[in-house]
Amino acid sequence: MLSEKLMSDVLNKALSSGGDFAELFMEDTRRTNIKMLDGYLEDAVSGRDFGIGLRILQNNQSIYAYTNDTADKALLQMAADAASALRGLPGENGLVLQRSTVPSRHPIVEYPSQVDAPRKAEVMRRAHSAAKGYSEQISQVAIMYADVEQDVMIANTDGLLVDDHRVRTRLAISSVASKDGEKQSGFYGPGRHMGFEMYGNLDIEHYAQEASRIAVTMVNAEYAPSGRFPVIINSEFGGVIFHEACGHGLEATSVAKGTSVFADKLGQQIASPLVSAVDDGTIPNAWGSQNIDDEGNSTRRNVLIENGILKGYMVDRLNGRRMDMEATGSARRQSYRYAPTSRMTNTFILNGASDPEEIVADTEYGLFARYMGGGSVNPATGEFNFAVNEGYLIRNGRLDKPVRGATLIGRGADILKKIDMVGNNLETGQGMCGSLSGAVPADVGQPTLRVSEMTVGGRKEEQS
Repeated sequence: MLSEKLMSDVLNKALSSGGDFAELFMEDTRRTNIKMLDGYLEDAVSGRDFGIGLRILQNNQSIYAYTNDTADKALLQMAADAASALRGLPGENGLVLQRSTVPSRHPIVEYPSQVDAPRKAEVMRRAHSAAKGYSEQISQVAIMYADVEQDVMIANTDGLLVDDHRVRTRLAISSVASKDGEKQSGFYGPGRHMGFEMYGNLDIEHYAQEASRIAVTMVNAEYAPSGRFPVIINSEFGGVIFHEACGHGLEATSVAKGTSVFADKLGQQIASPLVSAVDDGTIPNAWGSQNIDDEGNSTRRNVLIENGILKGYMVDRLNGRRMDMEATGSARRQSYRYAPTSRMTNTFILNGASDPEEIVADTEYGLFARYMGGGSVNPATGEFNFAVNEGYLIRNGRLDKPVRGATLIGRGADILKKIDMVGNNLETGQGMCGSLSGAVPADVGQPTLRVSEMTVGGRKEEQS
C-alpha cells in the first residue's frame, strides 16, 4: 500500500516529540450490501474505503490520527501534527521494518468480488421463498446480503511489518408474523470468515424457515409470567448474555481503568466450577476470527475462565502497559478511523457433561429461553436485561406452552455463580459487537445451560 521507506519515515516523524512507540494501520476495504423486501430488491450498495491510521504512545498516553490522503507530504505532516501533542525527547531514527508472513487459517475459495449480482440475488430469493412460504401468518420478509473484502497492513516502530486479507460473508433473514393486529418477528443471521462458497455449505432454507418459525410461534404465544425461577438458556445465540454481561468486563479496555467487576480478580473463583470460557480468534473460517489482530499480533485462543476460576483477560498493547500484562492478540477496530482496543473475537462457554434433555427433565418449573434477542448492559456493574425472542414454560420437567415478552434481568457476576448445569451441545451464533473501537464481527456461543434462579420480567404473575 505504501513503500517501506515512506512508512519508516512517517513512523520516525511520529516519534519526533517524545513518543516511545508508533504504529501505522493501512486499510483497503471493498463491501457490498443488498436489501430485499418482500421479494423485491430494494437497495444495492457497493463501495470502497481506503485510509491510514497513525497511533503514537508515550508511556500510558495515546494519540490517534487518520487520513485517506496518501501523498508523502500529507502523511509526514499528519505524523508531525500528531507528535506535536506530546512533549519529550525525540526518539531514535534509523527504523528498519522486518516484513513477516502469517499463514492464513481461513481459506477462501470464491471471492465475493468475483461473483456477479444475479448469483447473490438468487441466494436472497431462495431465503425469501423459504421464509415467506413457511406460513400464511408471515406478513413480511426482509433479507440482507453482505460481503466484505478487507486488506490491512500494519507497521510499527518495533520493526513489525505484516499484512492480512480478510473476507466475510453474511445473510440476515428477518420474518414478521401477524395475527389479530399484533406482530412478532424472528431473525437468523448466519455469517462466516469465508467467501461466496459459504452458500454451498449453508442450508439457506433451514435458516429462513427458522426465522419464520420463531415469528409464527411467538405471535401465537401467551405472555410470559414474571418472577424468580430457574432459567434454561439454549445453546448458540444464548451466548450473547455471557458476551455482553461478562465478556466486556474481561476486556482490558475496562479492566485497566478499574471499571470492571472482574478487575483484580485473577485466580479467584468468579463462576460456578462447571463454567469454563474462552475467546478464540484462531477458529478456521469462524465469523469473528482473524489471522492477526489490528495491532499485527497473531490471534490466539485465550482461556478466560477455567472451572470457575478467572484465568485471563483480553489485552491490547496500550492497556497491557497500564496493567503490566502482555497483549493477547485481542486488539480490534472497525476501520482505520478507530484506534484499536481490546475486543472479543469468538467468545463462548465450553461444553459440560449434561445432555440438554437431561437439563430440562431436571427442572420442575422455569423458563426455557430458546432464542435470545437484544438487550442492554452496564459494563461497570454487569447489570443487564435481555429480551427472549422465543421462550417456553417448563412444567414437570417438560417443555410446555410457548410464551412471549419475557425479559431476563440480572448481573453477570451473579449469574455466572448460579449456573448449576451445563450441556454438551456447544453452538455459536453471529453478531456485530459495538464498543470504543466501532463495530466488529463476533461469534457468541455456549451449550445449553441452567441458571438456578433468575429474575424474569413478563406480563403476568408467576403461576407455578
